[in-house]
Amino acid sequence: MQLDLASGWCQGISHCPSPNFNQRPLGEVSLLVIHNISLPPGQFGTGKVQAFFQNALDANEHPYFAGISGLTVSAHFLIERNGAVTQFVSCNDRAWHAGLSRFAGRENCNDFSLGIELEGTDELPFTETQYASLIALVAQLRRGYPAITPERICGHSDIAPGRKTDPGPAFDWGRLRTALEQ
Repeated sequence: MQLDLASGWCQGISHCPSPNFNQRPLGEVSLLVIHNISLPPGQFGTGKVQAFFQNALDANEHPYFAGISGLTVSAHFLIERNGAVTQFVSCNDRAWHAGLSRFAGRENCNDFSLGIELEGTDELPFTETQYASLIALVAQLRRGYPAITPERICGHSDIAPGRKTDPGPAFDWGRLRTALEQ
């Protein structure tokens, strides 16, 4: 994969544009937020995350969907269990992934962050291929956005404590941090 800074889109991965984005107020990208998601919860490879980020989730298809189908959310990237990476929003734009959030005294983390969703749950270990794709993607993003230092890579739980728990205790932060040092 290769990040094109002019467009904010990575080449060599799937693109599934979401309508859920807007312009960054300052154009700044200085934070990376890692999340997890699965739809329905605990089920993988359903294609429902993609539908959710495109406002195309059928509320009648699963009881859980009725409560979220009206939400308009997105992330910049999704890494599926098999390691496939999909981009939904240009890195130059503000995806709607963080919600009510705060990092280093700054509110509204969507304004200055990129969001990566890992297909998974708080409790289940992520796959080897997910970590490989995540490490490659983070390296590519850090080359393009040098303000994303290792200290500015966090979980959703770090910027929305008490409200969010992802990526959860099953995420291996040590593995990611070690890979960033190499």
